[in-house]
Amino acid sequence: MRVAVIERKTKETQIQAKLKLDGTGNGRIETGIGFFDHMLEGFAKHGFFDLTVSVKGDLRVDGHHTVEDTGIVLGQAIAEALGDKQGIRRYGSCILPMDDALVLCSIDLSGRPYFVFDCELSTPAIGGLDTQLVREFFYALTYNCGMNLHIRKLSGHNDHHTVEALFKAFARALDEAAATDARIQGVLSTKGSL
Repeated sequence: MRVAVIERKTKETQIQAKLKLDGTGNGRIETGIGFFDHMLEGFAKHGFFDLTVSVKGDLRVDGHHTVEDTGIVLGQAIAEALGDKQGIRRYGSCILPMDDALVLCSIDLSGRPYFVFDCELSTPAIGGLDTQLVREFFYALTYNCGMNLHIRKLSGHNDHHTVEALFKAFARALDEAAATDARIQGVLSTKGSL
């Protein structure tokens, strides 16, 4: 059972999350930001993860702390659920279309955080989610998980489609990278550890 339960409480946010990597795609998300909930539900569904997230954030200020801290918690949950990474494929990638949008996501669960986000968004907000926070979410997740994550918009003009494609591509790439392979003895590294 590759499962993690993480709680984070600060003066800005209170977050509870449960992640099951080998799930069925069941997402129950309550962050207070409708479009962000929708993106995390899509992440769960398309990655076949079972994910429960409950966030009470200082939305009277803005959505920044809610979104960034959710990225921190989800990154920690992924790392904890992966455990010692024995037998995982380590690498995953996806090029995903959604109508006009085409995005690329590539992951290495190396334990060494590095983040590249090449995705220009022109709309200030989508359904209550400040589009600048999309990058902040993935940045926080990357560094708290210890993954190498590259996200790139290849084409598209509708930011709703682009952001939704990003979350779905990330889900599919992570599902591939976290999958186990019976051919892998130990971890997939000449160093002997990840």
